Amino acid sequence: MFLDVAQLSVSYPDRSHPSVDSVSLGLHAGEMGVLIGPSGCGKTTLLRAVAGLERASAGEIGLAQSVVSSGSVHVAPEARRIGMVFQDYALFPHLSVWDNVRFGLHKLPRPEREARVREVLALVGLASSAQRYPHELSGGQQQRVALARALAPKPQLLLLDEPFSNLDVELRERLALEVRGILKEAQTTALFVTHDQMEAFAIGDVIGVMSEGRLHQWDDAYTLYHRPATRFVAEFIGHGVFTPAALREENEQIVVRTPMGDLVDVAECPLPGTFVNGECDVLLRADDIVHDDDAPVKAEIIRKSFRGSEFLYTLRLQTGESVMAHVPSHHDHKLGEWIGIRAQVDHVVLFDRPTRKD
Repeated sequence: MFLDVAQLSVSYPDRSHPSVDSVSLGLHAGEMGVLIGPSGCGKTTLLRAVAGLERASAGEIGLAQSVVSSGSVHVAPEARRIGMVFQDYALFPHLSVWDNVRFGLHKLPRPEREARVREVLALVGLASSAQRYPHELSGGQQQRVALARALAPKPQLLLLDEPFSNLDVELRERLALEVRGILKEAQTTALFVTHDQMEAFAIGDVIGVMSEGRLHQWDDAYTLYHRPATRFVAEFIGHGVFTPAALREENEQIVVRTPMGDLVDVAECPLPGTFVNGECDVLLRADDIVHDDDAPVKAEIIRKSFRGSEFLYTLRLQTGESVMAHVPSHHDHKLGEWIGIRAQVDHVVLFDRPTRKD
């Protein structure tokens, strides 16, 4: 592994539990990793520990086969050859784009310095804007200047903390794809922090979901979505709800009995004995629920959110459970209307029912 984080913890004296709690993850050279999770989950603290801005309380961080953080080792941030891009860009307003990018290259001979500035400005598509100033650029262009400046010294690892959070939603997604292309072309290993799932899916080769200082899963986007390791990951990724279910074996086939009807022919379904009396919770995602006027199951629309090509409907079944469904936007039903729905589940996601607290 190029970046190897092993059982890392970061603690503060004024907090009852670690901000980062026994986290392990790794990145191969040239890979792009993303950390997501709710506010305060520890993802930025983890990023700062990798940068050397926070000390490890336990565990260690390895970078390019060398330990840079452990209980007894702390390599200074400036000695780690790590580049950082922050959400506020931190550009110098009085310097041109060229001079902003050149700022961290003062140790290079002038010809090499000038060549490197030209190279990275061309890489981020800003060669024609070299003499402009930050206030003359759009938010997306400013972000690319910040990226060029971070790449200019040829860091062995690039860290990006919520780099697109100040941009509007459409620009964020487009720029995320652009930045991925730029970093792949530069063959840069990178670790991002974001709260936006779509952004994480667009950028990351591998994605980590964090909560309360712990890393629940470190996997590619497809696996996170279809094979979540914990109930938290299942609920955090995508749109969906858990509903009560029962596993039964009928005619040598596993059946998942749900308020939406029986689910059959589902992939990788556990045996009924996995759960007490076969009772469990099944995750029904919005893309598992199909609008079908001829379906025997009916549900009432209690919320709707317009998303351009589709609506995200929240629906209440006659039995009282709620489900969500993506429905093409030309099916514009009113709140309170009852529509037919059916489940079409390829990957069944089942967990123990949570223990009730009296």
